[in-house]
Amino acid sequence: MRTLRVGPTLSLRYRPRALAAAVGCLLVALAAGVVTIGGGDYPMSPAEVLTTLTGGGTPSQDFIVNELRLPRVLAALLVGASLGLAGAVFQSVVRNPLGSPDMLGLTQGASTGALIVIVTGGSSAALAGGAVVGGIVTGLLIHALAWRRGLHGFRLVLVGIGVMAMLTGVNNYLLTRGKLMEASRAILWLTGSLDGRGWPELTPLLIALAVLGPVIVLGCGRALRMTEMGDDAAHSLGVRVERSRTVALGSAVVLVSFSAACAGPVSFVALTAPQLAKRLTHAPGPNLVPAACMGATLLVLADWAAQNLFAGRQLAVGVVTGLLGGGYLVWLLATQRKAGRI
Repeated sequence: MRTLRVGPTLSLRYRPRALAAAVGCLLVALAAGVVTIGGGDYPMSPAEVLTTLTGGGTPSQDFIVNELRLPRVLAALLVGASLGLAGAVFQSVVRNPLGSPDMLGLTQGASTGALIVIVTGGSSAALAGGAVVGGIVTGLLIHALAWRRGLHGFRLVLVGIGVMAMLTGVNNYLLTRGKLMEASRAILWLTGSLDGRGWPELTPLLIALAVLGPVIVLGCGRALRMTEMGDDAAHSLGVRVERSRTVALGSAVVLVSFSAACAGPVSFVALTAPQLAKRLTHAPGPNLVPAACMGATLLVLADWAAQNLFAGRQLAVGVVTGLLGGGYLVWLLATQRKAGRI
């Protein structure tokens, strides 16, 4: 563990291997983003993409890169980073590698809010607002039901699974109540897609991540590391356990909600990114920054695969993350069972 001073009163502690893993994941994500921008019906080389991004391309290249393709890649980076960071928070709090917004009902809550807007014929802006409200309300509901002289991981998981089951039934009912066009629109959104994402869909998530990312990493990172040793040990080290846990979970819920508003409920990124980051860093604790960088890398690569690896047909990115994440979940359950943890 090393210390980096960033001011007279502020210092950051980091592990060199964790920093190298985060930087490596970020470089891979950026490289994959450049390649993705250069693909499509109007192919461009990486050099042309970089030239255009720095203001040196032709007018047609500038329009294609900066208006059509760059927002989609940035959306993948931001959604992946937000989900990876949120997943690391949830897995740290519940102390279980299976703890993620997908498993605890938050994704289903955001979907419920969006489906209500779709069924009632709301606009795209209203759909995004419905997803944010649905996710936040679900997070508050789970917190209220799980709270009993504190917030404990096991109870949070049980309550989250119950809420997820109920909201899944509600979402299925809403789908049956919608008209054919509304149901088709809802199914596409529920799959999780980055297609057609522009600056209006991207900006709210960018603001949320810029505000809440430092709150989680700088404000709650040390507390999350300490609480993984147990609440009593964290209390003895001066950590305000419940306050830190509530702030971290609340920030993670908001990030998940804004991510769903931007790209729909993209599955399994929040589950897999923290675990893959931990295997790269070999470091204890939630590994917040590496998890965020890993989430961004996974989603950019998944979006590239969705556009290029299926015989000329583009898939929604949620299909690719679902296939890969489902396989990872089966593997994780098998390893946990072999280790005697489940």
